[in-house]
Amino acid sequence: MCLECQGRGKKSRGLTKKARLHYQIALDQFEKTNGEGTIPVPPKGHLHSCPKCSGSGLLRSASPPIADKENYPHLAIIGGGIGGVALAVACLHRGIPFTLYERDDNFEARSQGYGLTLQQASKAIEGLGIFSLEEGVISTRHLVHTTDGKVIGEWGIRKWIQSDAKIFQKRTNIHIARQSLRLALLQQLGGQDSVQWGHQLVDFKECEGKGVDLSFQVDGKIKNAKADLVVGADGIRSSVRRLLIGDDSTPLHYLGCIVILGICPLKALEGLNSPLLDSATVFQTANGNERIYIMPYASDSVMWQLSFPMPEEDAKALSAQGPQALKEEARRRTLWHNPVPQILEATLEAQISGYPVYDRELLEPELLAKIQKVTLIGDAAHPMSPFKGQGANQALLDALSLARIISRGCRPSSQWRKVGIRESVLTEFESEMLERSATKVNDSAAAAQFLHSEIVLYEGDEPRGRRLKNK
Repeated sequence: MCLECQGRGKKSRGLTKKARLHYQIALDQFEKTNGEGTIPVPPKGHLHSCPKCSGSGLLRSASPPIADKENYPHLAIIGGGIGGVALAVACLHRGIPFTLYERDDNFEARSQGYGLTLQQASKAIEGLGIFSLEEGVISTRHLVHTTDGKVIGEWGIRKWIQSDAKIFQKRTNIHIARQSLRLALLQQLGGQDSVQWGHQLVDFKECEGKGVDLSFQVDGKIKNAKADLVVGADGIRSSVRRLLIGDDSTPLHYLGCIVILGICPLKALEGLNSPLLDSATVFQTANGNERIYIMPYASDSVMWQLSFPMPEEDAKALSAQGPQALKEEARRRTLWHNPVPQILEATLEAQISGYPVYDRELLEPELLAKIQKVTLIGDAAHPMSPFKGQGANQALLDALSLARIISRGCRPSSQWRKVGIRESVLTEFESEMLERSATKVNDSAAAAQFLHSEIVLYEGDEPRGRRLKNK
């Protein structure tokens, strides 16, 4: 961690004389009215990128920091997906002790091969010690088509600047396979041995003044552990969330559609000459009901995501039938312009999956505050539809935010053990997380509706969601 900026990546320039004067005048006026009206908010100094760490909050080190077990709380991180591993990495950099638990037996236990688009988090990954994603692919063009191939929308660097120059990369999205990003994060931890694999959380219990007792099922037996803080990073069907607040208070909410995903290697499309398959173009095709979104998955493959409205029980049944039925349904619904049918035809059934789309009602802070030493991040806290590509982005931001607040809130002079970790860390973290993610959850739910409606067919060189916001 960079001590110059305390791992935040930014430093305050301090307040200007003008800002201090305006605040003092407002405060004097407030006091003259005997406290009527709104108390003025103290101004904050303008933040700038820390020159010592170039804004990452980190400095290169020959060896990992030694965990400061005396001053920092020990975290039990439940879930070894993107958010959980990112939190472990952010803790490692700051000397915060942790144990990372994952119910899967190993890294490859489940198919987790879909692709991610890093937007806000493309900057955050530098704060996790990753300065180059070797497996990442940068897109510079986005097209929207009708089913006959007519372009009704185009945006991106190549549209506006008419150049493929790499100097514009920082203004573009990065596409990467989920497992590739997860592996890059695990490498920061020193490899896959840093995860306690095969640990299924069964229960936890807060002990007065003595942290949290956890129970895991491991190889058919119950194994116990202790921690000062439990963080649920275990996805949309989070065990931590269920044990913390129950499923009844914020049940899964079906968004009215199903998603079918597939990954197709470009070599399976040899002989098909299409500018859409240049590994730098994202395109989507829609008819007001079905919609397919195709993006670079790696330099030699693409990922497609077909979605359409369907009653919940029908969506569950189709998903349960498996890859062959999902592929047949997808092909039947997309007899459209090239190269859409060819991509779906060339996709192996082993690379196809599908699921009904859910989110949950936004969490109220009071629900999380029921227990003093437990919190949630990522999909466990704020699951959302995949249509805005925000799930992984928000999980990475959650992880970095929580680690930074622990580093600041539990410094040696904080007396966090006496004050309590909720007051020292969790209240601030959860407030920031819930406020930041609420817009993304709502926008993702709205996208599940408008991407399968006539709105998606309007002609305009901008993302479809802006049409709603500009009305």
